[in-house]
Amino acid sequence: MRYLVWALRLIVFIAVLMFALKNTNPVAVNFYGDYIMHDVPLIVVMLVTFVVGAIFGLLLTVPAAMRRRREAVRLRRELDRIQAAVNNQPNSATNVPPETIAPMSPL
Repeated sequence: MRYLVWALRLIVFIAVLMFALKNTNPVAVNFYGDYIMHDVPLIVVMLVTFVVGAIFGLLLTVPAAMRRRREAVRLRRELDRIQAAVNNQPNSATNVPPETIAPMSPL
């Protein structure tokens, strides 16, 4: 399975590399306020766009991850509280004399 994953990674890397080599044409990037950058390679523009999109996507997952982490901490505390309550209960089996559980046979 490990070799299959590495083979797929290699195929994706080669595909992206070929795509990058074919898209090196210079382009002009227009920003707000009539600011223009001339002669920027297209692959750089696409890479920057991908990275910015990935960062925004990760930032959107932060609130849900924080919520799950708080819930896990709350559940862990509740579990510790329940385990402490169970461990502090007097065990009824230790207070029963052995003759009650297994009566002694007459000799």
